[in-house]
Amino acid sequence: MKAFQVNAPLDYAIAEVEAPRAASGEVLVKVAFAGICGSDMHIIHGDNAFVRFPRITGHEFAGTVEAVGEGVENVDIGARVCIDPVVSCGRCYPCRIGRPNVCSALQVIGVHRDGGFEEWVNVPAANVHLLPEGLGLEAGALVEPYSIAANVLERMQPLRGDRLLIYGAGVIGLTILQMARALGIEDITVIDLIEERLATARELGATRTWHGKEDVEAAARELTGGEGIPLIADAACVPALLPQMLRIASPAGRIGLLGFNPTPSDLVQLEVIKKELTLVGSRLNNRKFPEVLERMAAGRLDPLALVSHRLAFDDMPGAIDMLDHHPERARKVLIGIGADTGA
Repeated sequence: MKAFQVNAPLDYAIAEVEAPRAASGEVLVKVAFAGICGSDMHIIHGDNAFVRFPRITGHEFAGTVEAVGEGVENVDIGARVCIDPVVSCGRCYPCRIGRPNVCSALQVIGVHRDGGFEEWVNVPAANVHLLPEGLGLEAGALVEPYSIAANVLERMQPLRGDRLLIYGAGVIGLTILQMARALGIEDITVIDLIEERLATARELGATRTWHGKEDVEAAARELTGGEGIPLIADAACVPALLPQMLRIASPAGRIGLLGFNPTPSDLVQLEVIKKELTLVGSRLNNRKFPEVLERMAAGRLDPLALVSHRLAFDDMPGAIDMLDHHPERARKVLIGIGADTGA
């Protein structure tokens, strides 16, 4: 079968690999669509310390159940499904307190084990979620990025009337924007350096957008009468921006951090303590797939609005090259693996 395999940093290709069989407790999925994520690009560049090569990447995907392994009783062959990539042990401290997304023995499909950029993939039955009637496989492949948004917003504990500021209008910033609107947050500002992305944010319901070269702190003071902004989501993931976020945040504000950048940030403790700020990290998702699927099925999220390119599987190396050299041209690139992209 065909698979997109990363053999080493910057060494990748569509390759022929042996097709898997449904293992005990697992489900064999025939992949229809898979999305390219920024974390896939980090793996390709060798910037992910968790990966062991060679690796078949891909953690945003949907398809149909081809076979089920021994002991699997709750999944039917032929079912249309999407896959939560978080595989946890169920025994460690985070798992015991309901935080399996930071399991001490965490595995992520497409990172620690082979993922969805292949024609068939084995996944734990517990990670399979049925797609509601009327929700297509393309949308199913995009549930995972919305689960990231749902997770960080829950970690930030929004309250009625809170303003939200989102740094970054890439895919994750846009999913946070859509999810925040679905949660009833009405005043949302988005910051980015690329005007095309800001235009998309406005189309998807941002109250206002600020260009990153503006005096963002002055704009925040004017907007809030000097009070500051209660909710700040860092989807830009640039460590150097943290001091500005601390200054912009209102007293009792909450800042959600998503980046895996190892570069140290300057954290002024005075800003955190005098305002009693809450800084929360957010990794992957904590059982958010049902919530996202429910909102998608109800029409409160528009996943296909994120898609800028639909490409065939054989075109994936070209998609990687585009994302490397012209990221401003793309939002979500969706790869048709076992389904027609219409490309």
